[in-house]
This record gives sequence, structure tokens and C-alpha cells, in this order.
Amino acid sequence: MKRAIGIDLGGTRIKGVAIDEEGNLLHQLYMPTNDGDDISWKSAVANTVSELRQHLNGNTVIGISAPGLPDKENTTIAFMPGRLGGLENFVWRNYLKTPAYVLNDGVAALFAEAKIGAAKNSTNAIMITLGTGVGGALLINKQPYQGSFNKAGHIGHMVIDSDGDADVTNMPGSLEECIGNCTIKKRSEGKFASTHELLEAYRKGDYFAKEVWLTSVKKLAIGLASASNFISPDTIVVGGGIAEANEDLFIPLNKWFDEFEWQPGGIRPKIVKATQGDLAGAIGAACFAMDKAG
Repeated sequence: MKRAIGIDLGGTRIKGVAIDEEGNLLHQLYMPTNDGDDISWKSAVANTVSELRQHLNGNTVIGISAPGLPDKENTTIAFMPGRLGGLENFVWRNYLKTPAYVLNDGVAALFAEAKIGAAKNSTNAIMITLGTGVGGALLINKQPYQGSFNKAGHIGHMVIDSDGDADVTNMPGSLEECIGNCTIKKRSEGKFASTHELLEAYRKGDYFAKEVWLTSVKKLAIGLASASNFISPDTIVVGGGIAEANEDLFIPLNKWFDEFEWQPGGIRPKIVKATQGDLAGAIGAACFAMDKAG
């Protein structure tokens, strides 16, 4: 039976898993990233791989999930300015001395959901991750779609408000600006430091918190309805820390989605919460590597 190791390289933690070809989790491991020192985090990845190998027999393929855009062969992250210095154009298979495939962390998370999670029975799906920023990925005909230049699926950078502030990609009023945790202080006029704080106040009946939160969810619904109109998915998977708002997110999101999305014959995609949690990137990277290795 095939085995693979998956690594999710985040800014704070490195998450590692060993899985079999059915997607069963054989072992998992967490290590601090130590961002800011590229020698340290590269060594941490190598140590994670080495420890996970001890739980497997024979040769294993490696999948690495990371922020940024991979090259067309999925051997390295080609574009990732501003974070994880030393990541760009670093070829992991040379460093680890074993076959290694790299993909964007949002695509990796979708790969996990498509293989063993909330999109397992989907043909076409959209995944959106709501956290510090807003990430996304596409599943087309049961395969993750990376597109030309491997940047497909960045739903967070679609424009919702053409007069809004520019985001990190210079898009005005993007979805990321509307609901990403990175803008919560600005959206709440400095009253809340995090979406978690905003939601606590919302649940206590704070009127201002309600206005800020529901405005954000309404804009999310507009973005997802727009994406659905041009992708036509059967499933929309919502993940990331903000998805833990549960009913406070999904009830108004579904209401506004039905208001805005074009639904000929009353047919609409289901909107579901991601199931693979914070290991999704690592699991998806391992699944991707197995598929690439054949």
C-alpha cells in the first residue's frame, strides 16, 4: 500500500502527517516554524519528515503545502513575497533528497476535502478559507484546478467594493478586505482586535458588533454567489478559523446567498463546513504527492 508524508508550512507552525492511499492518518506531528530564520524552518521541515519516516516502511513521497504560488511543475514556490524568507525557488526534492511536490496551501486544503472530507462526492467545488486572510481553491471535474501560472482560486482577491481600500494584491475592496481577520480593527473602527472578539460581542447583542459582522457576512455571500455564477459548483466548502462561528456564519450566509445567486430551477450548490481542520493542508499535500508520483 502506498504511503506519503504531508507537510503544511505555516507562519507559526509546521504540521506534518503520514497517510496511506485511502487517506487514513497514520501519524501526525507539530513543530514551531521559527519564521525569520530560513535555516531553522528548513531544518524543522527536514526533522519533521525524518520523524514521520520512522512510522512508515519503505520509500515515501513528500507533499508540501505552503503559502504562495508554485511553479508549473510543482517543485517549488515561485512567488511568495514578504513571508518565509528563503522559500521562493527553494527546491525541496534537492534538500530532502526524495521526490517532493509543492502546492499552494489553499489548494492543498481543498485536495484533502475532495479526497476524504466535505467535498468527497463533489465533481465541481469551491473552497474558501476564512482566517487572517481569505484563501480559496477550485475543484473542476474532480481535480484541483491551478490554472495558468498556478494562481487559480484566489477568491479572496475578487472585488466586492470598487471604492474600497486596496488589499495586498492591490485589488480594491476585495473579499479579503471585507471579512479577513487582517482588517477587523479597520472594519470595527478599532473597537475589536479580532473576529473572535467581534463574535463574542455579537452573541451578547451588541448592536455595533451585529452591524459589522452581518455586513461582512453579506459581502461574503455576494462574493460566493458571484463565484458560483461563473464556476457553477455543486459544493462550496467553507474552512478556516472564522468558519468556527458555525450557525452565526452559516445561517445568514445561506440566506443572503439564496438572495443573490442565480438559481435556475431552484438548483443551488450546498454550502458546507470543512471537516479536516488544521491538518487539511498537510493531508492534501500528501494526497497530491501520491497522485503526482503515480
